[in-house]
Amino acid sequence: MQDFRRGRHSVSLLTVHLVCVTKYRRRIFDSAALNWLAEHFRKVCETVDCRLIASDGEADHVHMLVEYPPKVSVSALVNILKGTSSRMLRQAQPDIARRYYKGILALKGGVSGAENLDEEEDIEAQTQRYTD
Repeated sequence: MQDFRRGRHSVSLLTVHLVCVTKYRRRIFDSAALNWLAEHFRKVCETVDCRLIASDGEADHVHMLVEYPPKVSVSALVNILKGTSSRMLRQAQPDIARRYYKGILALKGGVSGAENLDEEEDIEAQTQRYTD
């Protein structure tokens, strides 16, 4: 059985599949950067009462599956996740700044279409779609 969020006046289970793409689809991320981003996104989610269920990516994009409360809008969630990721990634891994476009990571976020898959399988299916 799934774990629902229970508030005083609501019961919910809201999840969103976010895909953030680098500017001009430049191949910036390596495995260390993807691991760092996953951990960073996990910490940021905890600060706003969200939960990062899964995270994966390729050299030019990152997939995230996030469970969030009804009080947080999807646009606010995207802004929160993208807000510090570029600057902090550049500080954590200075070598990656050379791969930025004019010093800008510029993650463009989007919401993936809804599919009837298990949450973990959703991220894996998206990754397989881009690697095949």
